[in-house]
Amino acid sequence: MDHDYAIQALTSFLKDIKPLLADMEFAAKNRDVAWPDWPHDAAVTLAEVRPIIETYAPNALSGQSKYPAEGIGYWQLARLAATEALGRARFTKDNPTFQDLPSPSLDAEALHPWVWAPAAPLWAVEAHQDAVLAAARVINRRLQKKLNRHDIGDKNLCMQSFSIKEPTAEQPRLRFSGDRDSPTWTARQEGAMHLSAGAFLGIRNLAAHEEKVTWTQQEALEYLSTFSVVARWIEECEVETAA
Repeated sequence: MDHDYAIQALTSFLKDIKPLLADMEFAAKNRDVAWPDWPHDAAVTLAEVRPIIETYAPNALSGQSKYPAEGIGYWQLARLAATEALGRARFTKDNPTFQDLPSPSLDAEALHPWVWAPAAPLWAVEAHQDAVLAAARVINRRLQKKLNRHDIGDKNLCMQSFSIKEPTAEQPRLRFSGDRDSPTWTARQEGAMHLSAGAFLGIRNLAAHEEKVTWTQQEALEYLSTFSVVARWIEECEVETAA
């Protein structure tokens, strides 16, 4: 992280929302005063500095979802989080021993068992390409078994399984729980459809058809992680058949 840039961005954000919060606080105390209009510019700026805040103060914005985005609580928490992040950015910049912020590490053994169980023996002998391919094949077999479908390839099976269309006698669906009338539910279904199909197209096919890929160990681990997400979604979803 560029600490100077982070300090500048956070300082600018705090300056920008100062009049907004002053107007909100005044309106909250005076019922005859109209509530400020939707703070479009402030919302855009918050989206820009959010990654910075989450880098220096990872949990500072965790409670923001409790408040409406146009309400005073939402922006007071944003100010508090940005202030905390700004303090940490300044401290880190001025103290060389804190220059390297801790970064998360990925535990391969914590990947979904459909992924790591077949991949682990191959990974141990540094056959990373074969490890990814083995994981992909297991996930495809699990999906076939869950839907009792063995008639089409993995990409098309993913596209049909997570489709938001109604199931047919030949095409059962995988369904997440939740309100099916909400945009979030639809987005999740379509996201799973495209990500799972993309994983087989862009990762599995390359591992299967290229004699030797140029993946680094990190890249191969990221591809296993992608399939781990797909595996969790397949396991999480319920099968829906035609009535």
